Amino acid sequence: MAKAAPVPKKSDLGVRMLSAVVMLGVAGGALWLGGAWFSAFVVLIGLGLLWEYWGLVRRFETGTTNRLFWLAGGLFYICAACAGLMMMPGPMRLLAIVLVIAIDTGAYFSGRRFGGKKIAPGISPSKTWAGLYGGIAGASLILIAAWSLVLSAISAFGSKPQTLPGIIAQHPFAILAMVVAGALLATVAQAGDFFESWMKRRAGVKDSGTLIPGHGGLFDRVDGLMPIAIIFGALSQVTLP
Repeated sequence: MAKAAPVPKKSDLGVRMLSAVVMLGVAGGALWLGGAWFSAFVVLIGLGLLWEYWGLVRRFETGTTNRLFWLAGGLFYICAACAGLMMMPGPMRLLAIVLVIAIDTGAYFSGRRFGGKKIAPGISPSKTWAGLYGGIAGASLILIAAWSLVLSAISAFGSKPQTLPGIIAQHPFAILAMVVAGALLATVAQAGDFFESWMKRRAGVKDSGTLIPGHGGLFDRVDGLMPIAIIFGALSQVTLP
């Protein structure tokens, strides 16, 4: 008797695309409105993150003391990330978000193109060193572009406006600093991703939640943004002499 042909798995691309459009619309609207609207949006996201985080902890910790320890750590981590997003000025907030998108995009395409050795297959089997290098490249390019545009805008008000290539050529050490910063930030974002993957692996689940069709939970979407938000939020409070 012939075996029945396997039923092809239905693609969720349409659902993923629609969810992505909705997410971008909601997040973009909150960013554009700013002020109390953005703060309310961040608080709601924070509550959702805490709910998903606690759901993961309950799956792999049974002792009351350990659960309280994890809950305290989660409260600090999530609240610090949310506070960072709300504290930093609008342009810095936009840079942080674009930076994380560039890191994720660079890591995705570089990882798919080159593959290679896994960073930590026991935690996240899809993450490779090539992907990390792609993320570093993406972060570095965004930082260099943002720095160059700021200097170009400042020079436009002077007696000798400079072009972007001219600015880059005249500041090689600043470019090197942007690359180093890009490497550090990409590594930090990757660490945030690994932390969430480690929690999911311990909990025995693929996604942190089911809130976003085709994308999993909130924690799945912002795991790399959270540590970046903490760093940028802290930097925004530094007063230069």
